[in-house]
This record gives sequence, structure tokens and C-alpha cells, in this order.
Amino acid sequence: MAKSSADRNTIDLFGSSRGRPRSQPLNRKDQLKVNKRLQREKEKALGLKRLELLVDEETIAKLDQLCELNDVKRSEWLTMQIALSFSKSKTGKLKKPTR
Repeated sequence: MAKSSADRNTIDLFGSSRGRPRSQPLNRKDQLKVNKRLQREKEKALGLKRLELLVDEETIAKLDQLCELNDVKRSEWLTMQIALSFSKSKTGKLKKPTR
């Protein structure tokens, strides 16, 4: 029995592939690597750098509360605090008398 090319119900017994065609040519691991690399390139183009911190859960909970109060993300809150601290240290150094 021959299978017509327009026939979608009859199973092709001699065909090599079965099921739905792959939507992504790469496997999941390689796909994640490519996406991560593209994300890093995008962040680099925006002038951003990654920072990894190891902090205890209690500190993270406090940070999350502060972020919720100010309605900002963690990274935005940390950036604001560093800028604030830096501006205070600059003005503090200018006011100190020289020896």
C-alpha cells in the first residue's frame, strides 16, 4: 500500500523520523550556553558587569524588605547605596583639613 504525500493519517513505516520535527537544532545544554553568552554580550553592550555575592539568608531577607519599601530591585538598591556612600566619602574628604 503506497502512502500519498498529502496523507497525514497513515504512518510512514519506512520513514526515518517520527513525531514532531525539532523546533531547536541544538540540545538543551547547548541552547542554554548560547543564550547565556548572548545575555552576557547584551549586558556588556549596556555597560553592565556581573557581581556575585555570598550573603547569609537573614541579610538577604533584610535587603528584600528594603527593596520592597523603596520599590526597587536588589541591584538598583545596591547601586544607589554605593553611589550614596561614594558621594559621602568624597564630600567628607574635601572637608577634612590637610596636615
